[in-house]
Amino acid sequence: MKIEKGTITSFIGPNGAGKSTLISMVSRLIAKDEGEITIDGYDIMQTKNNDLAKKLSILKQSNSINLKLTVRELISFGRFPYSQGKLKKEDWQKVDEAIDYMELREIQDKYLDELSGGQRQRAHIAMVIAQDTEYILLDEPLNNLDMRHSVQIMKILRKLVDELNKTILIVIHDINFASCYSDHIVALKDGKIVKQGRACDVIDKCVLKDIYDMDIDIQHVDDRRICVYF
Repeated sequence: MKIEKGTITSFIGPNGAGKSTLISMVSRLIAKDEGEITIDGYDIMQTKNNDLAKKLSILKQSNSINLKLTVRELISFGRFPYSQGKLKKEDWQKVDEAIDYMELREIQDKYLDELSGGQRQRAHIAMVIAQDTEYILLDEPLNNLDMRHSVQIMKILRKLVDELNKTILIVIHDINFASCYSDHIVALKDGKIVKQGRACDVIDKCVLKDIYDMDIDIQHVDDRRICVYF
């Protein structure tokens, strides 16, 4: 599999398909079984931790932190690869930009345990944005988010790609978000890639039947493919 730079690639598939495992291997959180994983031609296994953290950031599905932290303090952790904990003016500028991106200014001084699940999720995504890496990996970033904030997150990801040329890999269960916001989709099942390509190639009735073992009707709305499966 090859990921094109400056795109959003969504990983879809049923539970247990291997989506989270795959991006955990790409980010070196877990060891690969075989094969090679390279970023810009460099083997990630030969890359120093701090160098990799400046190139690639990841937000895992389980991201609970048992520390008494404010939103602003959490987001500042994203600057650690650059500051080693001693933040400079440019680091705080990145923190402020991430806070504004995620509309967290009003709650930046609140403690994480005072927030709703959705607010905490947005704070964690802001931490990843503050890390300011070329590659961003997100594992189910829409967890705990209502409709408005789910759309907000996807629009922000699209903006990061279109305006700042980030490359984003996202594990996502909502295939309609994948359809509407992705450049490419990789469909997995039983640990294998079933189909990969442009969103319009993967959001196909026969392909989705193969992946999810259910009939999914596809409607065309404003040049977007919307899956109806309720």
